[in-house]
Amino acid sequence: MSFNIDGFLINAAKANASDIHLNCGHLPALRIKGQILKINEGILAYSDIEDILKKTIPEDFFVNVKSLKNIDYIYEIKNISRYRVNYCKDIYGGKLTFRTIPYEIKGLKELFLPEYLENYTHFNNGIVLVTGATGSGKSTTLSSMIELINKNYSKHIITIEDPVEFVYEEKKSIITQRNLELDVEDFQTGIKYALRQDPDVILVGEIRDKDTLLSAIEASETGHLVFSTLHTNGTIDSINRLKGFLEETTERNFISRLAQSIRGIVHQTLVPTVHQTLVPAVELLTFSSTVKDYVMNSKFDDIYSLMQKTRQPGIFTLNSYLHNLYKEGIITKETAYDYSLEKVEMNQLLRGVYKVGNDDSENSIL
Repeated sequence: MSFNIDGFLINAAKANASDIHLNCGHLPALRIKGQILKINEGILAYSDIEDILKKTIPEDFFVNVKSLKNIDYIYEIKNISRYRVNYCKDIYGGKLTFRTIPYEIKGLKELFLPEYLENYTHFNNGIVLVTGATGSGKSTTLSSMIELINKNYSKHIITIEDPVEFVYEEKKSIITQRNLELDVEDFQTGIKYALRQDPDVILVGEIRDKDTLLSAIEASETGHLVFSTLHTNGTIDSINRLKGFLEETTERNFISRLAQSIRGIVHQTLVPTVHQTLVPAVELLTFSSTVKDYVMNSKFDDIYSLMQKTRQPGIFTLNSYLHNLYKEGIITKETAYDYSLEKVEMNQLLRGVYKVGNDDSENSIL
């Protein structure tokens, strides 16, 4: 009997699994509350993987599945969930990973995200970046901000994704959603044609190269608000990555254009709580005139020092956020230390050697 993928996904949904791993020659596995659990339903055969592909993959992709090493697509079980699916070839014959995408788009408060992020939805132009590792909730955070615009403004929102994840129900805004490869060749081309479609807001799934970044900067300079993601560790690392992309160009003023275009960088990671759930820990860098000046002059130490000392609600470090989560009893001291990007500083915070600028119960960043 072939593997019943729909039945398995339905049971995974009941177990609140965030990810489903189906690897040829191995037991199926689920990620629940951040932990991988193997399910004893029999080892998956190559024929099982083939059958799952035939049932779930778009017809346009299945024609070329044997020649492709990686494929991303969306699968949906009505009234259960949507899934972002990745198929990759490996030494065992092939693997499928299903990431659960809930139908409901949650608000910032429901996601335990800083309410300050709503400020980024009020801009008419510029670039807002959400950064972090794979599986850190970047797409969920973006969807929450896009939904705020959808609810509150009469605008045209265009999303260019690989693949389209959250599907929006139009409210005050109108929304156009495009899949990479199925609807548009690449992100750069998607932005190019989006500018001809009367947009106000453009969501670009990921900035992967200099051409996409330059296209995003051009879109922001011509009066559009652009949201996108980067796979980086922290806000300073994000600025370095962007500069690295642009240093390949011959344009003299690329750093100035970059600094003037970015409205803010949100870095996040998911951390385990004392209640065995996951919450985002966030680092936030809103681009004030001072930050822009530091970026243009590559004063990265000064940027981080500002983030440590300022009491502005739109600027704070990951360490200060983790420390607040610990002080409020949401995470343990060990978790705060383990997920810190600056462990010497975090150790000093936990020992009470010094306080950061917004480490104050009356000025909570949560």
